[in-house]
Amino acid sequence: MVSKGGGENSILRHTQRNKKLFVRERLKMLLDDESFLELSPLAGLNMPYGDVPAAGCLTGIGKICGVWCVFMANDATVKGGTIYPIGVKKQLRAQEIAMQNRLLSVYLVDSGGAFLPLQSELFPDKSDGGRVFYNEAIMSAMKIPQVAVVCGSCVAGGAYVPTMAEETVIVDKIGTLFLAGPPLVKAATGENVSPEDLGGARLHSKVSGCSDHFAPSEKEAYECVRNIISTLNYEPLPEEVMEYDDPLYSSDELLGLAPQGYEYTLPVKLIVSRLMDGSRFQEFKADYGTTLVTGFGHVEGHLVGIVASNGELSHDASLKGSHFVQLCSQRSIPILFFQNTAPHAAEPTSILQAEAHTNRLKAQASMMAAVACAAVPKITIVIGGCYGSESYVMCGRSFSPNFLFLWPNARVALVDSRHFSTIPKADDSDCKGDELELSHLKEKLEEESSAFYSSARLWDDGVILPQNTRKVVAQCLEIIKQQKYQVISPCQYPVIRM
Repeated sequence: MVSKGGGENSILRHTQRNKKLFVRERLKMLLDDESFLELSPLAGLNMPYGDVPAAGCLTGIGKICGVWCVFMANDATVKGGTIYPIGVKKQLRAQEIAMQNRLLSVYLVDSGGAFLPLQSELFPDKSDGGRVFYNEAIMSAMKIPQVAVVCGSCVAGGAYVPTMAEETVIVDKIGTLFLAGPPLVKAATGENVSPEDLGGARLHSKVSGCSDHFAPSEKEAYECVRNIISTLNYEPLPEEVMEYDDPLYSSDELLGLAPQGYEYTLPVKLIVSRLMDGSRFQEFKADYGTTLVTGFGHVEGHLVGIVASNGELSHDASLKGSHFVQLCSQRSIPILFFQNTAPHAAEPTSILQAEAHTNRLKAQASMMAAVACAAVPKITIVIGGCYGSESYVMCGRSFSPNFLFLWPNARVALVDSRHFSTIPKADDSDCKGDELELSHLKEKLEEESSAFYSSARLWDDGVILPQNTRKVVAQCLEIIKQQKYQVISPCQYPVIRM
């Protein structure tokens, strides 16, 4: 459903009447001929204001001239490219990934501007639309190049995206760029003006200087972008032929291992053994704090530290996790978290139990601090439950992992509704009311904790199939690795366009 954008009729109108390429065709022409990592494809589904397939824009990471780049491409077949609150959130996440991993950014702009009925949700706040432009300036000051293509309508706030990029290409007869379009000019002044005269490619290439490159067609525009990237002095990763072994066990077996509940204990090493090269895993503190599994391994030749939930995160397990995370940070080894948090333990019923709970809390706090301050890339995969404070300790979204993905069976919530205590039955009407209220709360929690509810709201970077985990993790590690090869200039100011 998501891959069809706004639907067949919208695509026909976009490609035949408006003579434009569908967004996925644009990416084929722009990116190298190899697979790319699409981010948050399910964002925007079943939102309170309706379905917005892929949040009205495609974001992801692919190679252009051998260099990993973040792309943000509006899909004008979805609501005419109008920007919804979830679309803003998706673009901001893509920019955050670009900054965190120092990846150059390409914007394909084809947008009708903000969806005005929801302006209060996408304009005024700190993390709303204006933050996109703020980030563009910050990224430029960080020496992260940004290139934009005006390949359609570019109206109102959307007009700042290409004008703040370092180099901009505009497509003749298709690309238009203005703050207010012809209908608003007509309403305000009574004057009839064509989109081309008001903000077409020739005007911005010859008169205003808002565009740096004029492209007679979309094909030539994407060739121009490839030429620009080849002159950015942004070195691609050196061609290394890394030899590695496949896991001893098939990745397809992960489909049968994906945890569905807590009725049984699943040894997390069964999952690790289907992801590591040769199923080799050098475990750290194997016999201490066994409810957390830590150790080193390789994923398609990339060395990683593994931190994997193996039950309730005990005091000893938290201390072990804190120690191991600091080791990885000291050795500059990326950390891969597998999150499957157990339900909360029962409330303490004695002084001794209360003391044990307090000690566990202190140990978890120390691991939380170690995870937050570890200056290495972090990738989190939620393979089961993502509940409560343990989701923070295991590098959940609020701890800014470089990438965070969910398996389709994952659950994301403060508490697990299946472990609510039930209210004893009684004839009292208040008890019946409480029971009904609890039942409604459990239903609401059940709905809101699904992986698809989470992904639709961009609490993660996408739902991935368990059997694709090794491939996705390897791709992320390859992307993260590129920043090691960039030369960073000492001066810290953005490129101010003329």
